[in-house]
This record gives sequence, structure tokens and C-alpha cells, in this order.
Amino acid sequence: MSWIQIILAVEASRVEEISETLFSVGALSVTFADAEDEPLYEPPLNTMPLWQQTRIIGLFESDIDRSQLLNQLKTLLAPLPPYQFHILEDQAWTRLWMEDYHPMQFGQRLWICPSWQEPPNPQAINILLDPGLAFGTGTHETTALCLEWLDQYGDFSGKTLIDYGCGSGILAIAALKLGAAHVWAVDNDPQALVATLENATKNEVETAISPVLPEDLPTQLKVDGLFANILAGPLINLASALTAHLNVYAPLVLSGILKEQSSDVIAAYKPYLKMTEIVERDNWMRLVGEKT
Repeated sequence: MSWIQIILAVEASRVEEISETLFSVGALSVTFADAEDEPLYEPPLNTMPLWQQTRIIGLFESDIDRSQLLNQLKTLLAPLPPYQFHILEDQAWTRLWMEDYHPMQFGQRLWICPSWQEPPNPQAINILLDPGLAFGTGTHETTALCLEWLDQYGDFSGKTLIDYGCGSGILAIAALKLGAAHVWAVDNDPQALVATLENATKNEVETAISPVLPEDLPTQLKVDGLFANILAGPLINLASALTAHLNVYAPLVLSGILKEQSSDVIAAYKPYLKMTEIVERDNWMRLVGEKT
């Protein structure tokens, strides 16, 4: 089966009008994309920022009458923005994604391996991963920076840790594979907690991990280390709460931070930590501090 897409290039001010019109004439879905390589980084909560030049993509069944559709849109959207039609062929999207996701090495010891492939180095510390609907495969700089820190840190034996914003559970599972005794995996997305537990089970560490919503994390819990790969805004707001969970001299690893945001994050944590490491990669930062 195939579908037909109509792709319209519009100003941000017309996005709502046009998307509602596409649904009214039978669109199965409407999505938005950047039309001019304009970055959108960290939006405020409960907002949906749009590019100044936005591509609106309406998806229709393949047997739709294009001439009739265009006549309707010309009437409802006068003037009709520039447009093009595109045939979208049916594909096994999951299979295509699986073919593009390959084992990756982080540091000296860690490998992240798709759960459907044999690890290339059986003697390494291999983490079998199926991210499902949750963030965290190791392909993004922020996750890679955290994995490399975990590999470099050394001995986690007997330590209790917190992975705040656990996503797929990739960092929590890596810490457990590196010897940690227990990890509290925290995320405000229930789907992420499901993915974390499933991945922990694949890696046979499910008994040593506690996936919880933020409100279910014990308030008096003290741990030997915490990593939070989220966004600068939440990290700043959570500075007091996160550092309150740390034992003295315990490390805190922060990521998901753009270079231009790093000074604000450092300032927020200055009352609680001695910053010991600042690493940049492709405009993304890893900040490491020690509880004082």
C-alpha cells in the first residue's frame, strides 16, 4: 500500500489554519517540518514552537482525487501556498530502523548492542538495547558523553545511583553492568519506565533497578552518584532537589545542555557542588561536579 503526501511551504502564522483545513478535507495525519534549517532547541513547557518557514505535510490515501483535493484547498486556503505532491511507498519501517542501528563502543569497556545482533566483542561489557519509544540509544552526543564518563569513572562496586531522566534505561544498565549495586531509574514518561524495565530484563539486571516516576523517588534517599541527561531548564530547576540526594563527595553528571546554556547550569549548581569537569562535543556539554 502507498499514500500520497501534499507538502506545503508556509509562514508560521498560517500553520494552524492550513493544518485544520487539511484535516477537514480528509488528511489522515498532518506533520510539520523545518523548511529552512532553522534550529529549535529547548522550548518552554506547554508550548509548541514552529519554524518561521514551516513545511506542512498532509497524508492522504493513495486513491484520493488530486484534482478535487486541489480545488478544495484553493477554495479554502486562498491563496494556496506553494505545494508539491509526493508518493510515499509502504515500507517495513521497523526493519529499516533496525538495519541502521549498529553496535557502538564507548570508552574502553562499554558496547551498546542492538538486542537482535550478536555483540562484536563478547569479552566487553555489552549492553543489549531495544529503545522502543524511549529516548536513549547512544547515538546522540549527550548520551554518548554520559556513557563515556561511566566507562572512565572506574569502580562502581556496591554503589547506589540515580539515573534521572532514564529514557531507555541505557545509563542505568551501563552502571549496573559496571558493578553498581542498585540504580533508581527516574522518568516522568511511563513509557520510558516500561522500556527501562524491558531493557534491564534483557541484560539480566532487572532485580537491581527501580524504575520510578519522579514523585515516587524516596525523598530521603542518599546515593553514591547521580546522572541526569535531560535539558538545561529542568536541570536548573532541579539543582537543589538532585544534589540533596547525594552523599558527600558523590559525583553528579549533567548532560543535555547546549554550550550557550552551560554557564547558567553551572551557576545553579555552584552552591551545592565543586565543578570538576566540563566537556564539549558538537555544542553539547557534559558537566561533572562533586558534592561538597
